[in-house]
Amino acid sequence: MIDPKLILAIVFGYLFGSIPFALIIGKVFYKTDIRTKGSGNLGGTNAGRVLGKTAGISVTVFDVLKATIAILIVYQFAPQYAALAGVFSAIGHSYPIFAQFKGGKAVSTAAGYLLGAAIIVNQVILLFIVPATLFFIILKLTKYASLASMVAATISIFIAYFATGGDWIFTLNFILIDVLIFYRHRANIKRLLNGTETKVTWI
Repeated sequence: MIDPKLILAIVFGYLFGSIPFALIIGKVFYKTDIRTKGSGNLGGTNAGRVLGKTAGISVTVFDVLKATIAILIVYQFAPQYAALAGVFSAIGHSYPIFAQFKGGKAVSTAAGYLLGAAIIVNQVILLFIVPATLFFIILKLTKYASLASMVAATISIFIAYFATGGDWIFTLNFILIDVLIFYRHRANIKRLLNGTETKVTWI
């Protein structure tokens, strides 16, 4: 018999991750549907590109918190499924039911996953600050958000394993998110290889 807590963790993680903050902030404060601007992506990078730095940062923070909150809430009643809730939050962010299944690229929710795990194991510096710093260093040097995201997420797999004391549950679930990030960036990968990828100028 399937554990009801497993179903609840999956559904909650997905629905919470599906909240399209980029769409909400764009329409409410800027009267703009960013799905029709820039890359059309419902993420912090496109929000910043289309609406400006304040919007980009706001969207990113809210998207990070989606996965973090999902993990921490599920951890209270079903700790064994907390990591899975984080994964489905990333899936919801990428394929949101509230926005015709067209969302972001799971980068911010990946950071939120790491933050949630970091709070649980009390390793915020190693598991969240270090990957975030790595991301911004690569972004600053290259101006490619896609490249910074994929490199930082991949390195974070190893950081996650050691920071959680070899917890394979959190590590394997983050690998799933990393695979999702690469899949969502497949067009970006082609542009990076062709030298036509768009650079971030608002950071």
